[in-house]
Amino acid sequence: MAGLGPAAEARPLLVKIVMAGESCVGKSSIVRRYTEPGSPPAGSPATSYMATIGIDFKVKPIMFNDTRVKLQIWDTAGQEQFHTLSTSYFRGAQGFVLVYDITNLKSFQSITIWINDIYEKAGDEVDVILLGNKCDKESERVVPKQKGEKLAWEYGMPFFETSAKENVNIEHAFSVLTKEILEKKSGVLHDLDVVSLSETKKRTCCAF
Repeated sequence: MAGLGPAAEARPLLVKIVMAGESCVGKSSIVRRYTEPGSPPAGSPATSYMATIGIDFKVKPIMFNDTRVKLQIWDTAGQEQFHTLSTSYFRGAQGFVLVYDITNLKSFQSITIWINDIYEKAGDEVDVILLGNKCDKESERVVPKQKGEKLAWEYGMPFFETSAKENVNIEHAFSVLTKEILEKKSGVLHDLDVVSLSETKKRTCCAF
């Protein structure tokens, strides 16, 4: 079998990651902190965020074991009226970042609903990490860390408490998720000039 040409070999792997969780838990702030590390932190006077309306996405190029990888991170709206639209983007994703707010009990209680949506739309083999965000607001905490750890353990997923404002565990959480995805390599595409996201489940990076 003929080998790949230099141009094909230079193309990075494309990984689709979707942020999920209720509105105002800090998904957009987490994405911005990870993809734009030089930007002002969430909650500072220089930043103000509105709830995501519909869908937004950012691209983060990284290196993993000497392999170029392009993370395509989709930031979904958490409001109930956008739920159907948001979950429609779950198909074809290789990983999910599921977020709740440690100061908002309802956002934690809804996590199992989001997990069921993920498994229904993307299958139960996808990689998911659970983040308890806004850990800088310890005095306002209503969700004990042990509850997040227990829920993550029940579903077999990594768990981190994070702060987009203080940049706590953001990079590490994405690194763990990316490592799990790429070690499986299932459904990961080489980045092409035109990418059909609906086909990501049919193709793999190893189908040379």
